[in-house]
Amino acid sequence: MAIRTSLLCGTAMLLGTLAQPALAQDTTGAPAQDVSATEDASVAQEPTVAQESTVAEEDYQSGNNIIVTATRRSETVQDVPLAVTAVGSELLQNAGVVDIRGLEQLAPSLQTTTGQSAATGSSLSIRGIGTGGDNPGFEPAVGVFIDGVFRSRAGVALSELPELERVEVLRGPQGTLFGRNTSAGALSIFTARPQFDFGGYVEGSYGNYDAYGIKGALTGPVSEQIALRVDGGYRKRDGYIQDANSDRAINNIDRYNVRAQALVDTGNLTFRLIGDYAETDENCCGAVNLIPGAFGPIIDGIAAAQGLDGLYNGPPSDRIQAISPNRDYAERVRDWGISGELNYDLGNDLSVTSITAYRNWRALRDQDIDFSGIDRAYRDDYRVDLEDFTQELRLQGTVGPVDFLVGGFYLNETLELTDTVRIGNDGNRYVDSIFNALAGPSFGGSVQFFGSLGTSVPTPGAVLLNPAVPNSLPALQAVYGAQLAPLVGCFRAQAGTAPSSLCVIPGFPSAPIPGLLGLAASPLPDAEAGQGNNNDVFRVKTNAFAAFTHNIVNITDQLKLTLGARFNYEKKELDASINNNLGSCGFFEQVRAGDPAATAYANVLRNLGLFNNLFLLSCNPAVNTEFNGNYNHDRDESKVTGTVKLSYAFSPDILGYASYDRGYKSGGYNLDQATFDSVLLGGNGAQGSDLEFGSESVDSYEIGFKTSIAREFTFNIAAFYAKYDDLQSLVFSGNNFVVQNIDSSTSKGVEAEAIVQPARDLVFRFGYTYLDAKYDESNDFTGTPLEGLEGRQIQNQPENIVTAAMTYTPELTAGIQGLLHIDMRYNSEVEISGRDPFNPDRGIVRNPGYPLIAARVGVQTEDGNIRGEFFVENLTNQYYNITGFAVPEQTGTYAGYPSTPRFYGVKVRLGF
Repeated sequence: MAIRTSLLCGTAMLLGTLAQPALAQDTTGAPAQDVSATEDASVAQEPTVAQESTVAEEDYQSGNNIIVTATRRSETVQDVPLAVTAVGSELLQNAGVVDIRGLEQLAPSLQTTTGQSAATGSSLSIRGIGTGGDNPGFEPAVGVFIDGVFRSRAGVALSELPELERVEVLRGPQGTLFGRNTSAGALSIFTARPQFDFGGYVEGSYGNYDAYGIKGALTGPVSEQIALRVDGGYRKRDGYIQDANSDRAINNIDRYNVRAQALVDTGNLTFRLIGDYAETDENCCGAVNLIPGAFGPIIDGIAAAQGLDGLYNGPPSDRIQAISPNRDYAERVRDWGISGELNYDLGNDLSVTSITAYRNWRALRDQDIDFSGIDRAYRDDYRVDLEDFTQELRLQGTVGPVDFLVGGFYLNETLELTDTVRIGNDGNRYVDSIFNALAGPSFGGSVQFFGSLGTSVPTPGAVLLNPAVPNSLPALQAVYGAQLAPLVGCFRAQAGTAPSSLCVIPGFPSAPIPGLLGLAASPLPDAEAGQGNNNDVFRVKTNAFAAFTHNIVNITDQLKLTLGARFNYEKKELDASINNNLGSCGFFEQVRAGDPAATAYANVLRNLGLFNNLFLLSCNPAVNTEFNGNYNHDRDESKVTGTVKLSYAFSPDILGYASYDRGYKSGGYNLDQATFDSVLLGGNGAQGSDLEFGSESVDSYEIGFKTSIAREFTFNIAAFYAKYDDLQSLVFSGNNFVVQNIDSSTSKGVEAEAIVQPARDLVFRFGYTYLDAKYDESNDFTGTPLEGLEGRQIQNQPENIVTAAMTYTPELTAGIQGLLHIDMRYNSEVEISGRDPFNPDRGIVRNPGYPLIAARVGVQTEDGNIRGEFFVENLTNQYYNITGFAVPEQTGTYAGYPSTPRFYGVKVRLGF
């Protein structure tokens, strides 16, 4: 905290030292204006200093001249030698974008997914490379920056957004300027700034699923040099996944946010202070049954005995899930932060920028983790606490033909995860029922381990001694060999009664024999409901430093060379405390300790092929008492990344470029004990290093062309090839999601974007991405959750993506416009789940190709201050699975997170 305080105070002192009186410049007052410029303003001031410019109406419509800051300099999107999709405020409003997820409709190479949690289970990907969100220790490959401030996890960035000026989707590695965790790309989001003209708006909406929302903003000056702005919003919607066992619905929305800003502008200095606070209190995320496995009838039977549905086996498009009545999907998030951005014009083409920020984010959730109507297991107050402090400092200017930039970056982060996986009321019955089905035939009838099926069902030991059971004698002979023969009669005589010390093997210790009979003839210790994790705590502290430079050499007026480099250093320290309490681990603890009787019984079970499965179900790796203890580990690494670009302006309207980028994403820790190796399964036991995964790196090559004909037509195309070494991939181990480094992966393809404006009030936008993103065939995934996926497309990444949008704003009468906006995204067939790790013969789950269409129809005043519209999202009520997974402890069963159904309503906006 001392570092944070010093840097914040330093920024404030610098502000006080540099501030000089000056007259404030006038700016436009409408909060929904595009950040655009006329053609003669393509060379703009530093973006954080520059004020908005008034533009011709056709510029608003086409978006050709949106000013972007992808190189930390102000340039029109057509002049930047890299692949970037820029979306202005008008298009964002027409498309109904309220968070990052909505950008998919406008940017084909961007994809968002939400798994088991909207807060901690969301992910972003660009060009097929991204980060699964179900492990907080796994950092993103797509960096998100809101007003220049890095958001270190996707869930922290996917909250409700205020009024926006523009969004930039930067495709491909961006490690030189944007730093850590941008090995796939970056999203730069710019919110509306305070204005020196009084203004604001109020917006209300109502839709199906009893959805309603209200948002608004107020801005204006308090002096000639200071302007303020306040934004706020509240949104609520009922859930769309129905519980088969009650009248409740999940996947609802209930969230609010407030944001306050102050802008000081003295002419040569600006300082922007932002504070925000947001909360959500929702129930998310439900999953529907896609493919029932062999254990489905067992679940249905246990549930039916309680008058419940075990698994809903109707069409997934019904969006119905069977949930245990006493479990829920509550999800609560609290998010707040403060940032200060200082820009000072030093004169002589020199300027300095400082961005200081602090963010505090907490997410708590409950979860019915067996995804069924029985109470097998659940999560209770899974909590993630994240604190980030960042400081960035940049100096840039011009010396002769060189436009230079140098800077430094610092991150201090504390991440703490508290996990509580607990056994439910049906836990023992579920395990006994599975083994009754699997092992019963081998014993000639029913069998159980924990006694949950009643006294009439015997344990394995009671039937092992029954001469009518075919496998009994061979099983014992495999353990004790020929020495067993003299004792067979004695064993049989003692079956079901107290063991006798007379049953001994000559030359063999007598103790295991009565102990074996005692264990075998009695139920094993079981798990009590509520046992499991007693607040496992994983804490990771990160300190990251970087120094970087990015320089544009103007070789001629048409030819430019860009050279950039970044030195990265990062240190992470892990402190984990595992506190499991599970009665059904008791027998296995005896085996691990070398107890003779327990070891003998374990050997019998191994001979019958039952031991491993019994162990994994009774003493799941997520709650294994073997792993109890404290673990410490640290890692540090340094890497150099960089970029080389050559661009040539063939004419004022045609730009060509070629580039090479070296990207990098730091390694880290799996915050889950499922990565520990049990000695009972041939492992080396739990070590702190078991939680570690390595860094990834990428070499990316790109060639592109950007063309424009006046304001009527724009066409940009890029071809890319990116080779990833040690790609970090989140995979399902059969029990939980863990990070696995993939030796070699490749992302290559072609992207094209076009804007056509045949008339002043009509604009068409088109986008296409061909994506070939694969795990290379040279990988060997044998024995891993990815076995059999060598050479296949990375999951959840379609090969072909098409986007299209049309905006038509005809004049209806003086000062009144009509509004018709339609946008569409088409994803080709995609694999959403790999093979079940415990049943690799079960195939891969796919989504067929599908379109997603949205539309808005309404009227508005020419200045946009008054607007009314009817909107519909998912116009055709298209069903698809956002992602899929093999359900834990239900071999062969797959579930999926369903898409949002058709959503429609009305919206009214009043500006002033």
